[in-house]
Order: sequence, then C-alpha cells, then structure tokens
Amino acid sequence: MTNSEQKRAILAVVLSGLVLFTWQAFFAPKHPISTPEILKSETVNPAAITASSALNPAPKKAPLSENIKSTTSASNINNANQALELKSITLLDDKREYNIGSYLTLSNIKNSESFFSFDEVVGHTEPLNISILNGNNEEKIYFDFQNQMTENSVEGLNEKYNIKIILRINDKGLLAFNLSSPTAFKYRIRLQSSPSEETSTQQNREYVYFAEEVERITVGDAETGEAKFKWFGVDFKYHFSGFVFHEKQPVKFRSFEKSSDFVVDLSRPVTNFSGDYVFIKKNYDTLKDLGNQLDLSIDFGILGIIAVPMLKGLQLCYSYFPNYGIALILLTIFIRMLLFPLSFASFKSMKKMQKIQPELAKLKEKFKDDPPRMQKETMALFKQAGANPLGGCLPMLLQMPIFFAFYRVLYGAVELVGAPFYGWIHDLSIADPYYVLPVIMAITMFIQQKLTPSTSADPTQQKVMMFMPLIFGFIMKDLPAGLNLYIAVSTAFGIGQQLLVYRLTD
Repeated sequence: MTNSEQKRAILAVVLSGLVLFTWQAFFAPKHPISTPEILKSETVNPAAITASSALNPAPKKAPLSENIKSTTSASNINNANQALELKSITLLDDKREYNIGSYLTLSNIKNSESFFSFDEVVGHTEPLNISILNGNNEEKIYFDFQNQMTENSVEGLNEKYNIKIILRINDKGLLAFNLSSPTAFKYRIRLQSSPSEETSTQQNREYVYFAEEVERITVGDAETGEAKFKWFGVDFKYHFSGFVFHEKQPVKFRSFEKSSDFVVDLSRPVTNFSGDYVFIKKNYDTLKDLGNQLDLSIDFGILGIIAVPMLKGLQLCYSYFPNYGIALILLTIFIRMLLFPLSFASFKSMKKMQKIQPELAKLKEKFKDDPPRMQKETMALFKQAGANPLGGCLPMLLQMPIFFAFYRVLYGAVELVGAPFYGWIHDLSIADPYYVLPVIMAITMFIQQKLTPSTSADPTQQKVMMFMPLIFGFIMKDLPAGLNLYIAVSTAFGIGQQLLVYRLTD
C-alpha cells in the first residue's frame, strides 16, 4: 500500500469513528446505573416504616372513615416510650388515588392517565419523603390523620412539634401539601428512584430541576449545589415524578454517587411550607397546562425550538389519520418535501463532482510533484464544471438539525406508547420483535449509499462507507419501532428524490 493509500485508509477510519461518535452523542439512549446502593437515612431512627396495603384496582367511593387504615399497632419513635399507630391515608378523585403514610411517605399512586403502574415506574422505593432537619439530623415527622374532611382532602397533626398538615388533591390532580407551625423549621424533601437497566417501557434517566433553567443530573452521579428551585423531580422516559414549590424556594441540593437519592433542603427555617407532588405521563400539552414550565421536564435537547412544532405536526396528522404509524409517515414525507431544495442542491453538486473525478485523477498524477500548480488547476476545473467540493456536504449539514430534532421527538414521545401500526407492530414505542423494520431501514440506506456518487476514488474508503448501513441497522435493532419506521421511510423517500434529481441533471 502506497503512502497516499495509507492516508486515505486512515481518513476513512477516522470518518467512520466520527459518525459513530456523533450517533452516540445525539442518538444513543443513556443507560442508567444498574446496581446502585440505596442511601441510608442520616438520622438514627428505629421506627419501622411499613408499606401500606395494596389499593383496589379502581377508585371506590368508600366512607371517609375507611380511608384511614392502620398498618401496625405501635412503634417506638425517636427512642421515646410513646406508642404511635402507623396509618396510611387514601385520597382519591375520579382519576387518581394517592396513598400517604403517617411519616409523609408516598407508597402508591394510581392514575388512570398513566401507562404503567406506579411501582413499574419508580420501583420499590419511597419516591417522596418530607422530614425536618433537627440540628444536623434528619427526623421523620409522624402525623396523626384524624380529620378526613372529604375524599380528596385530610388534616393531620404532629403533636411533638405542633406541625399541622393539610393534604388535598387540587383541581389539576396534583397532591397538594401545606405544613404550618408556630415555630419555624427547615424541611428536607428526599426523592428516591431505583435505577435499573433500560426496559422496553421505562428507563430511570435523570434527576431534573428548574431554577433559572432546566438542569439534569444522571442518577448515581454525585452533585451538590445551591439554587432557587421552582420544581425538581425524576425524569422517567415516559413519566415524571417530582415536587413543585408554590413559591420559588432557595435550597441546597445533593445527589449521591452510586445512590438513588436526591436530597433538597430549604435554606432557611419557615413556619409555612407548601407545594405539590406530581406523578404524570410526559404529555407535552398536559404538562404545559399544569403551568410552572413543567413542560421543560421533557428533554428535547438544544433543538426544542424545532422539536415542539414537529410534535404538534405529528399530533395534527394523527387528528386526521388516527394511526400514529400513518401520521409519522405523512409527517416524514412532509419534512422531506420541505427540505427538497436543500436536497436538490446537494444531489446536483455530488453528481457534478462525480463527473469530474477522471479529470481530477489526471491532474493529481500530472502535477503530483508540484502541489501549488495542482491546486490551481483543480480550482480551475471546479470553476469550469460548476462544481463545489462542499456543495454536497453543506446542504446535508443544514438538514441535520431537523432530523435530529425529529429523532428526539420520537425517542421519548408518549404518543407512541401502546400505539399500534399494522401487522406485527403492536406498539411503536418498543423494538420491532422480528427486526423487520431495522432490516428494511438498513437495505434502504445501502441502496442510497450505492446511488450516492463517491467524491473519492479510494476503494478502501468506499468499502468502509458501504458498511455503515449494516452498523446503523445493528444499532437501531433494539430501539423503538417508530424510530426505525421514520428512518426507513425518510431514506426511501430520499432515494426517490435522488433519482429525480439525477434524471433532471443528466
């Protein structure tokens, strides 16, 4: 192999690596920590917090007195010899049930608008706990729920610190907390999730909080900081679990390495503390209606300004053709047609570059010992043929933000969960069980690669590029069927556009 051929081979490998790196950076899903260590409470508290009994599958309008359930007879708390009866209270409305323990722990939620059960999403943890900071110790607060005012509201009292609590389901379906006391206390809110390997339905991804802007922390990473929070929570691929402050609060926050806890402490003692707990599927319009910019919990990346109109377009197509597979195909074709002027310029430029390849090869051979002259003659040839070496790449690069934004929309779109297409595709949010769509996608990419004129005469580089469809097909085989459908349709329609341009320019 000559020195020139070695350089071309190295260049081909570098370009392939760059493509794979770009894929990992923008496309590849983030895999969470699979074996975390659950953080233990910082306070020595021998009280055993027992899980509440399982709820019935559907909300029942039970008598108010039946909604307060005893889960154990007595417990010693904070080494005092006072018998405290642990209870759980159930609040419900037409769509939801919240089960809250005596220590302000949530043990179960049922929401008719969620795709998966509460346990499937958050795992077998205490997803939310509110306690007080007594000196340097965290102390769980026991509440005696004695006055259930309605089916969706209850009052409780902590006699030790004279803290009164009101819990209710507000008009937006969120669980509203209000803690009040004559003495000011610093409160701590602890979120837990149990990171696990990604499944077809869920993925514990990140802690997310909104101060001046949205910030994200991978579960299992150690972070500390201070900010003024409006809300914070856990981003589960299709659901969001979090806490919304009624007023922006200055807080200190921590997440822990190899742990599943996210701890938020109020920066100063308060006599009145209120907020809402939210557990909801990440439907953009629903989150937008909740206010407080909760729609930012959906991670569209830096291309949100493009992604949101695309999501609206997908919903619009679905309103006319109530099949998300068909809606996805129609939107993909519309985007391809919208970008056709850029595609036309790119394909036309590549065709011209292909035509002058023999002349370029002759110039390189003729002036191989005179690089300045070779460069001058090459530029003259480009000008004479009306070709531009960047003409094929630049229009394609301008299209990439559109395709990346559409990819982000489809990767986390709740609209695709449980949405069937046709035949064997019963859920567009999970992988094709028979890998038919990934194979079709790889074949269309291979055909497009064959049709695309090569601007290089190096056979080694050409062979490396021919393997790219196979690599992409392997990467995509375990990703949602909706994504594979989108790429396959987009590539197939692009082939048609490419053939049309070639016919017009010949």
